[in-house]
Amino acid sequence: MEPIIDPRCGDFEDDASSTKRRSLLSLAGSLLVEISLPKLALAWFLMLVLPSLLLGLAPLAVSAWFNAVTWKFSNALAEIWPALLLVAVIALGWFGGRPLLRIVTSSFWSLNSLAVEPIYLIAREVLRYFAEKLLPSHATQAQYATMRAAAAAVAGVAICSLALLALMLAWPNSRWKGTLEDLSSLHQLAPVALANSVELVSAYLAAAALYWGITDATMAQPHTLENFQSPPDRGRTWRIAHLSDLHVVGERYGFRIESGRSGPRGNERLKLALAHLAALDSKEPLDAVLITGDMTDAGRSAEWAEFLDALAPHPQLVERVLVLPGNHDLNVADRANPARLEIPTSPNRRLRQLRVLSIMCALQGRRVHVVDYAKGDLGECLADALAPHLPDVTKFADAGRPLVSKALADLWNEVFPMVVPPDTDSGLGIILLNSNVNSQFSFTNALGTISAHQLRGIEIAAAQYPQACWVIGLHHHLVEYPRAGHALAERIGTALINGNWFVRRLRHLANRAVVMHGHRHIDWIGECAGLHIVSAPSPVMEATDDHTTCFYIHSLAAGANGRVSLLPPQRIAVNCPTGAAS
Repeated sequence: MEPIIDPRCGDFEDDASSTKRRSLLSLAGSLLVEISLPKLALAWFLMLVLPSLLLGLAPLAVSAWFNAVTWKFSNALAEIWPALLLVAVIALGWFGGRPLLRIVTSSFWSLNSLAVEPIYLIAREVLRYFAEKLLPSHATQAQYATMRAAAAAVAGVAICSLALLALMLAWPNSRWKGTLEDLSSLHQLAPVALANSVELVSAYLAAAALYWGITDATMAQPHTLENFQSPPDRGRTWRIAHLSDLHVVGERYGFRIESGRSGPRGNERLKLALAHLAALDSKEPLDAVLITGDMTDAGRSAEWAEFLDALAPHPQLVERVLVLPGNHDLNVADRANPARLEIPTSPNRRLRQLRVLSIMCALQGRRVHVVDYAKGDLGECLADALAPHLPDVTKFADAGRPLVSKALADLWNEVFPMVVPPDTDSGLGIILLNSNVNSQFSFTNALGTISAHQLRGIEIAAAQYPQACWVIGLHHHLVEYPRAGHALAERIGTALINGNWFVRRLRHLANRAVVMHGHRHIDWIGECAGLHIVSAPSPVMEATDDHTTCFYIHSLAAGANGRVSLLPPQRIAVNCPTGAAS
């Protein structure tokens, strides 16, 4: 029995959000028609307007408190009651100032990640994109490096100039001194607070953009690695299987969000890849199987169940599997409706985080350690760190009660980075990061950032094992690859916002670290500022069932003085026979 329309082959509905089957302009039109405008307005208010108001009100509140203290102090010299009132006002400012400082700091960095850094990044990548068009097809890596450096410098100067212009325009409406009476009429202070916020953010952006432009222009530019090291006569080597972007679906004949019918059906290709990997491992054991994010297509429970089912037949591999979160595991609000937007207070994102933590604990809970920032060294294993929170986790997963959401948010932020310590002082350690931004909107859910908190964790781990080599795993790419051909929307919409900053801050690990990532579904191996960078292709995303995909097994060797070398990688082809999904 053959139906006229074979449901196993899908139809145009499966291409609803596919960037491989539909143009970005077409997708944008669908989003504008379907998106919930009230939710969008509320999300923008909570994520941009409210932090701006809080940031702009801070100097007014501080000056009002200072004026009140000064006035009370002058009166307190004569009588006892004004003196007691002075003490009360000082105490109020002292104890209330700390929460205010936290709010102001949080608001500033929220605006920085949502508006300030992306503005510079967009300008830099737009300039680089069009500059690449002017380069000849046979351009050398040196020419690419010169172009990238020049574009960064021009972007920094241009954004600095625009920020100074905004600062000048907002200055007449700003005010930096306030009274307690002013604070009682907040609706009148709102325009002033917004003007103050524009002043503060513009001043920061002007200085920061100029600094970013100069440092990006003067730092070492990435280049493709053309020569690999030969296997050493002696010394230790490690074999790391690097997979990424598996995009497991929850249906037998399901298609992926991004690829639609341009990608494979179901999960048979993943199962075949794991079978190949298990066979190779039985002949020559692997040291680790690193999966750098996007294990699932939308972070759904059914998808995680399919992921675990695919791993279950290979218990020897499971013992070495290490995973970290990708944007599809966390930031996709609804795989069936790409226009759906979650407001920041929605419990659904927290639930997706808990699903990731649950899987990570099950797979690697006893092998990875969290960082003890108070003691400045590696702390307990992930399973022990999560143990006190298990009742809250299960309660939230069952009912989604917001009362425990704040504690779980802190838990999520504190467990990264996760560290597999080296087995010897000069061995190989593995550090797992969360590089995803907090976004529930389809146009921004693929962006990434690395927090200063996680960078501090890397520094602590590296200081504890100063002779060790390291693999640093994250989902997003650190730098744009030094080659033409990538669409502008893709290189902007998927970027690690502070990638260049992160590269510069890893200089202390130059020649001792290999950074492995996924996200772009492209295989590329290069170097930047002494860091080897390895991008993993997706074994499932870029081909239909009748085409070949691949993944790689990388061999790392420890050299003299703790240097790590990349040996020629082993490419593993994955062929999915036509009809395998049926």
